[in-house]
Amino acid sequence: MGAYVGIDLGTTFSVIANIDETGRPTVLHNAEGQNITPSCVAIYDGEMHVGEQARKAWGIDEGNVAARFKRDMGSERTFSLDGQEFSPTALSAAVLNKLKSDARAQIGDISEAVVTIPANFSQEAREATMSAAKQAGLNVNYIINEPTAAALYYAFKSGEELSGIYAVYDLGGGTFDVSVIQVSGQDVDVLASNGVARLGGDDFDRVCREIVGKKHHDELGRELEDGDYLFNDAEEEKKSLSSRKRVIAKIGRQAIEVRREEFEDAISHLVAQAEMLCEATIEEAGIEASDIRGVFLAGGSTRIPAVQESIRRVFGQEPVSTVNVDEVVALGAALYAAYKSDGRGLTAAQEDAIKRIRVTESTNKCFGTFSIVFNEKKNQLEQQNSILIRKGEKIPCSVTESFYTVADNQTTVRCVVTESTSPETDPRFVKVIWEGELPLPPGRPEGQEVKVTFGYDDSQIMFCQFKDVESGNEEKVDLSMASASEATDDIEKFLVD
Repeated sequence: MGAYVGIDLGTTFSVIANIDETGRPTVLHNAEGQNITPSCVAIYDGEMHVGEQARKAWGIDEGNVAARFKRDMGSERTFSLDGQEFSPTALSAAVLNKLKSDARAQIGDISEAVVTIPANFSQEAREATMSAAKQAGLNVNYIINEPTAAALYYAFKSGEELSGIYAVYDLGGGTFDVSVIQVSGQDVDVLASNGVARLGGDDFDRVCREIVGKKHHDELGRELEDGDYLFNDAEEEKKSLSSRKRVIAKIGRQAIEVRREEFEDAISHLVAQAEMLCEATIEEAGIEASDIRGVFLAGGSTRIPAVQESIRRVFGQEPVSTVNVDEVVALGAALYAAYKSDGRGLTAAQEDAIKRIRVTESTNKCFGTFSIVFNEKKNQLEQQNSILIRKGEKIPCSVTESFYTVADNQTTVRCVVTESTSPETDPRFVKVIWEGELPLPPGRPEGQEVKVTFGYDDSQIMFCQFKDVESGNEEKVDLSMASASEATDDIEKFLVD
C-alpha cells in the first residue's frame, strides 16, 4: 500500500506532508530541497516548469508565466502561457503534479491525498480543486478547510491535552480565514468559520509596490515601467519589514526607503477588514473574545507585526505560533488523510498517532432552492429562496423538505440549488450554483408533493435530489462531479511522472 499525504495548495506557495513511520507528521521537501514550492507555472520551448524557476520569471515574462491563479479557481478566467490558454484548474493540477512527483521520490506510491481549501471557497472553487487533483493523478476522497487542518495539527502538536474554545487565524498569500473551534484533546469541532477570498500576502505585496511606485514618481516624475520593480521584489521588501524598521528598494541607481510605519499605515484597511471578520465570527459562535483560550496562527502573512498587533487587539491575548506557519496546514492535512484512510498499510506508530483524532466540520454557506409562496400583503404568488442547509450545520448532514406543485397540469419543476452567506430568502441576492428540470406526468391537479433532499458529505461537497413522490421521477446531481469532465486544456502533455 502507498502513503497518505496532505497538501496545502496555496496561492503563493504549496506544501505536501505525510506521517512518517514513527507517527510524526513531516513536510516532504521538493526536488530542489525546499519544504515549500512556489505555486507558479511557466512554459519555455514547450516544456512546463513549476516552482522556483517559474517564480523568478514571474513579472518579467508575462506571456510565459502564471501565478496567483488559486484566487480564480472555479471562475472562467484563463491564463496565457506560450500562446496557449490554461484554466486555474489546469495550472493547479500542474502544481499538484509536481508535489506528487517530488513526494513519490521520497515515500513511493501515494494511495490517497487530502487537499486543503480556504473555508470561504465557493462551491465552484471546491469542485475545481477536486478536478485539479484528479487531473494530477491524485486519489482525493476528502478535502478539508485550511483552518481546520491547522487546528488539528496544533491540537496534535501541543503535547498537552487542549480543552476549550480556540481560534484559528489563517492569513496566507491570497485568502483569509478565521475559525472558532471547540477542542478536547485531539477532537476538533468547528463552531463558526468565515473568510475573505481575496485578502492576503498578495495584497500586501501590491501595497508595498504602490508605495515604491509613488516615491519613484515623486522623485523622477515618471511611472514604474515593466521590469523596474517586480512583485517578487515587493514581496521580499514586505518580508524584510516584518523584522526591520525600514528597507531600501532599488530601481536602477535609485534607492527608495520604505519604512515599516508607512507600510503598516497603507495596509491598515486590509487589517481592519480581517479584524471585523474576526469579531463577526466570535459573535456567530455565540461567545465572547474572553472565552477563547488560544489563537493559533497559520499562513505566512501572520508574521507581519501589524497583523499580530491586530490579533492581540481583537482577542486580547498573544497569538500562538509554536510551529512553522507556512507548513501547519499541510501537516494537519496529513493527519487528516491518515485519519480518514481505511488504515491498511499504516504502521503501528501511525495508527497510534491518529486513533484519538476526531474532526467535526460545519458548513460555511447556506444552501437552498427556489419555491413559490403566497404573499398575503401583495395577494399574489411570488418566488422565494427556501433554505434547506444553514450555515454552521455539522458535517455530514442531510435535509429533506416537501414542496408542492402550484398549477393544474403542471408538467415540469424547475430544480435550483442556491448558495448564500446568510439565510437569504430574496432570489435576487443568492447565487445559483446548479439548475435542472424535473419532468412531471400530465393531467395532474396542483398540490402534488415534490421532495427535495440536500446532503453535505465529509468532503464538503453537495449532493441534491428532487423527487416527484407520485411518479418516482427524480432529478439529482452530485456537485462534486460537476467539473470532473472539465477540459484539461492540453495540460496532460506536460504532466510527466
